Amino acid sequence: MILYTAPVTAEELMNVSPKEMKQGMEIWLAWFEKWKNAIIDGGTPLGKEIHFTKNSDSKGKIKVIGYPIVEAKDMDVAKKMLANHPHFMMPKASIEVLEMMPMM
Repeated sequence: MILYTAPVTAEELMNVSPKEMKQGMEIWLAWFEKWKNAIIDGGTPLGKEIHFTKNSDSKGKIKVIGYPIVEAKDMDVAKKMLANHPHFMMPKASIEVLEMMPMM
């Protein structure tokens, strides 16, 4: 699972002109096309977050703004998939990669 993190929300990122949105989407669509055979779930932008503990809730602690689920032989392949990823166009953006473990 790939988690896109950023200093701003997905809603803030989408607050651009139609021309800027089209240009940004073209870059993302090219990445999806390149890796289409490895993408299990294209994911979605993520909105408001909230942090829960057993006894309270508060503003989210991590800005995860989207995700896809991909299939990669190992972390080296995942790293290759993320080289020059469009998410890195955003200043201070980062990506977390988590291995999804089989249940049995």
